[in-house]
Amino acid sequence: MSNKKNKKLSATQQEYQKFAKDREPKRPLLSNCIHAFIAGGTICTIGQFFQWLYMTHFGFTEITASNPTVATLIIIAVLLTGFGVYDHIAQWAGGGTIVPVTGFANTVASAAIEHRSEGYVLGVGGNMFKIAGPVITFGVFSAFVVAIIKIILQALGGM
Repeated sequence: MSNKKNKKLSATQQEYQKFAKDREPKRPLLSNCIHAFIAGGTICTIGQFFQWLYMTHFGFTEITASNPTVATLIIIAVLLTGFGVYDHIAQWAGGGTIVPVTGFANTVASAAIEHRSEGYVLGVGGNMFKIAGPVITFGVFSAFVVAIIKIILQALGGM
């Protein structure tokens, strides 16, 4: 806490802040980073396996195999969330599970499961899309902006 904030606190509050800071457990930063790296890398390796599977056995190209690969990872993440396994993985892995698409699938599925007692439309649908809505909106808007920039650059390059 900065000295400026400490000046606004009473002596008792400052003493408590110091007491709390001294007893706060130290976070194992290196261990957390290693766990996140292993988990994120494992998720990406599983994704690469599915992409290879779709390309080798189902005749997809490298580009077209990406859609079923992402869908497979989402289905796996939602199933693991529903069975309560993903939470245990995320507890161990930390940030390693939130970066890939599986983290987004887990977030949406968790919101749906949490609010299912409120009904399918207002509970599951409403709360699921409270989380997914901003992400989808940002993704669509970003794609639109990138497409406009690409069109402008192609038009300028064709002159």
